[in-house]
Amino acid sequence: MKKAVVLVLDGVGIGEMPDAGDYGDAGSDTLGNTARAAGGLCLPNMQKMGLGNIHPIPGVEPVSSPVASWGKLSEMSKGKDSTTGHWEMMGLVSQVAMPTFPAGFPVYFIDEFSAACNHSIIGNEVASGTEIIQRLGEEQVRTAGLIVYTSADSVFQIAAHESVVSVDELYRCCEIARNMLVPPDLGVGRVIARPFTGEAGSYSRTSSRKDFSVPPPGKTLLDKLVENGISVTGVGKIDDLFDHRNIKTIHTAGNSEGMNLVLDKIRKSSGGFIYANFCDFDSKWGHRNDFQGFARGLVDVDNWIPSLIASLNSGDVLVITADHGNDPTTPSTDHSREFVPLLVYSPGCNGVSLGVRSTFSDIACTLAEFFQVGGDFPGESFLKEVCCDIQ
Repeated sequence: MKKAVVLVLDGVGIGEMPDAGDYGDAGSDTLGNTARAAGGLCLPNMQKMGLGNIHPIPGVEPVSSPVASWGKLSEMSKGKDSTTGHWEMMGLVSQVAMPTFPAGFPVYFIDEFSAACNHSIIGNEVASGTEIIQRLGEEQVRTAGLIVYTSADSVFQIAAHESVVSVDELYRCCEIARNMLVPPDLGVGRVIARPFTGEAGSYSRTSSRKDFSVPPPGKTLLDKLVENGISVTGVGKIDDLFDHRNIKTIHTAGNSEGMNLVLDKIRKSSGGFIYANFCDFDSKWGHRNDFQGFARGLVDVDNWIPSLIASLNSGDVLVITADHGNDPTTPSTDHSREFVPLLVYSPGCNGVSLGVRSTFSDIACTLAEFFQVGGDFPGESFLKEVCCDIQ
């Protein structure tokens, strides 16, 4: 009957990792820099959990007796994207970074893709998704072509106006691209459908985004849980990141809907694993360098924390973390190579310092022990440190 909840605040990093400079991310500190830019953050509930004990965050001071255990996770995988971050949380470390395309995709591939999907291709460049649809949207509507673009991350994104290219047709084209973009040279982490609507000068992306991920190349905690008959529930884009293998999720339009769904799933659950992603920090604010929106989003989640904690029973475990950074105060609009926060709460148990963990996979090790499913995952479990009623 026991439950474990992992809540991923997408993009909410907590300071540069030692190798951040290798990724062009020296100086990135998503939480700290956002707090400084906003004149301080007021997050009393996460402060009580020990958020300020992990790392200096203006406005979020350390407390003497946090109600949760606190620490931070190092990313062992090569890369800084959502796919590798979520995979590593579930016990799969990526030894080779997924390829990126800073000059766009090879011309020969674009020609082959165009022929395969029967659409002309526009763009094929590194760009911000919100900017490129304003710049190329009219041409896309006029020609019924597809806007293709990428970023500093391993993604192949396809945008089209819903009135010209239907969402189902856009998904079909993404599936074609996914099947063509294969390792090692072209094995991008995600193909992403980016439908938009509106009129020239005011185009806006819709909530019908869909990710087509490369399949995980090894066994994850999700696989072990399902093999052992343990319920796995997702909220947000989680299933897309695992190529829909052994997890089904309810996709959300944003953090607010995600918060409501998480509470609903916990209250209705008779036990099992709930894995949720709150994507607004990354998609709405981090990628757009909107530190004010980022700060407001943190306050909204903090205001919701008491309801989340109240929904848990004795013996349940809550983990709050992130998959990478996305510092909205730096010139970059892409992900950043950062440590991620680790807050672990179990009702009735005292908080302890978990220090700096060597891998996100410590979460997989901990939950494998919690659910008693085994699994040879890298890292170390922190279950006995955070759960006072574990026998």
